[in-house]
Amino acid sequence: MKAIVTGGAGFIGSHVVDALLDEKFEVTVLDNFCTGHPQNISHIRNQIELVECDLAVKGEWAKHFVNVDWVLHLAALADIVPSIQQPEMYYKTNVNGTFNVLQAAKESGVKRFIYAASSSCYGIPDHYPTSEQADIRPQYPYAMTKRLGEELVLHWELVYGLPSLSLRFFNVYGPRSRTSGTYGAVFGVFLAQKLANIPFTVVGNGEQSRDFTFVTDVAKAVMSAANSDCSGKFYNVGSGATVAVNRIVELIGGQKIHIPKRPGEPDCTFADISKIQSDLGWSPLIPIEEGVEEILKHIDYWREAPVWTPDSIADATQDWFRYLGPGN
Repeated sequence: MKAIVTGGAGFIGSHVVDALLDEKFEVTVLDNFCTGHPQNISHIRNQIELVECDLAVKGEWAKHFVNVDWVLHLAALADIVPSIQQPEMYYKTNVNGTFNVLQAAKESGVKRFIYAASSSCYGIPDHYPTSEQADIRPQYPYAMTKRLGEELVLHWELVYGLPSLSLRFFNVYGPRSRTSGTYGAVFGVFLAQKLANIPFTVVGNGEQSRDFTFVTDVAKAVMSAANSDCSGKFYNVGSGATVAVNRIVELIGGQKIHIPKRPGEPDCTFADISKIQSDLGWSPLIPIEEGVEEILKHIDYWREAPVWTPDSIADATQDWFRYLGPGN
């Protein structure tokens, strides 16, 4: 069996590559290292074929899809603020890139196509836990471009018969999560702050909660989706629980300070995962306490990550408040 993982040098993608290799797949990774890191795949570099390329631009990379069984499409730009500042780049990467990958998969007769979608498509939901039937309300360009990619995948399944599933990931965390210069996910911010021995910057009162899903559970969900016979469907991938940010502070250990609550962010993310449990037989295994313990074993990964302070966060998120604030 042969598989392509786009974004395979990234956070989630590299764990998916690990899972494929455990199942004795021949794996080709397509990555432009915009958000991925060579160190994420250094432990398996001699076991994979690595193609450095930009999927938003048609090119020779498409020839690697010939005789491939599975395409697991995880390549994307993430984070809210840069998507507000650079919507064209996000559209090219997340929408045009997905279109190009779908075309390559269709033309090569790929047997399974799995798309990494985002729970950000729900915006601020009306109900928790949030099911797949919730209204779609993207709040910022990242969420919109990931949603448009999902629409393309489902349409290619409908029109061209490309066997596909879309997985809406909730707040994924774990070893190898991104350490770019972009202000982003809470774990990357907190772990760099812990290493620097400065207080954690907690948004609002810290009682907002998130469906923190451990990355190896997410990789197993991807494998379950690819191994299934289901097609043309979309599924939530979450932990089955929601955890307050203040609880994360307790588990990591350290002091905290508070920064202003941000517009466009839900007070809670909490996935209803009954559909994926029923259809694919997948369930998460890692509770938050075990996940945080595991991530702390790898904390040196974040030693070179940017260390955020209230002032630098305020500067970085000006456009967030400008475009998503009240009255906009």
